[in-house]
Amino acid sequence: MPRNEAEAIRWFRQAAERGDAAAQYNLAVMYEHGRGTPQNDAEAVQWYRRAAEQNDSAAQYHLGFMYERGEGVEKSRDAAVRWYRRAAEHGNAEAQQRLQKLQSRE
Repeated sequence: MPRNEAEAIRWFRQAAERGDAAAQYNLAVMYEHGRGTPQNDAEAVQWYRRAAEQNDSAAQYHLGFMYERGEGVEKSRDAAVRWYRRAAEHGNAEAQQRLQKLQSRE
């Protein structure tokens, strides 16, 4: 079956709007990378945040990354550390590495 990213967006959005954290995360990825939709960091941040607030560690990591880089949000080291820490506490190895790098720069 051929890939239809626009259709995937439609299904992810339906589930995401019902509060499904995995769908919120996947929708954010689609917006961040412009897959099936125009690239939109601000929209990606909104969906990452919704999933992150439900303790999705991948979303927490990506939200930290967006804050660290200032993509879709105002750049904020403090917010990046806060989100990386939450993801790290859930065992996210990438977040643990980013957190360690940021803290070593203090």
